[in-house]
Amino acid sequence: MTQLTIVANIKANPDKIELVRSELLKLIEATRAENGCINYDLHQDNENPAHFMFYENWETRDLWQTHMNAPHLADYMTATEGAVAEFSLNEMTVIG
Repeated sequence: MTQLTIVANIKANPDKIELVRSELLKLIEATRAENGCINYDLHQDNENPAHFMFYENWETRDLWQTHMNAPHLADYMTATEGAVAEFSLNEMTVIG
């Protein structure tokens, strides 16, 4: 099966930037240790500090789906409830 690339955009409410940032940082170590994780890189926009982006690569979509049900992701969702203004996720495949 083809490797899966995920691009996740998270936009924090202006008064919750530091909360969201700290909670996103907590995800990195646990996720990088997960089966199938090739890379899991968090970025913060230079012009808009409320905008965060994860660039991820997974061996398979099934392994990424397992990640989506991981306890540390559920903890993040609980901790940031009401703090995220926008969230989008794209499942992508390298074509060249």
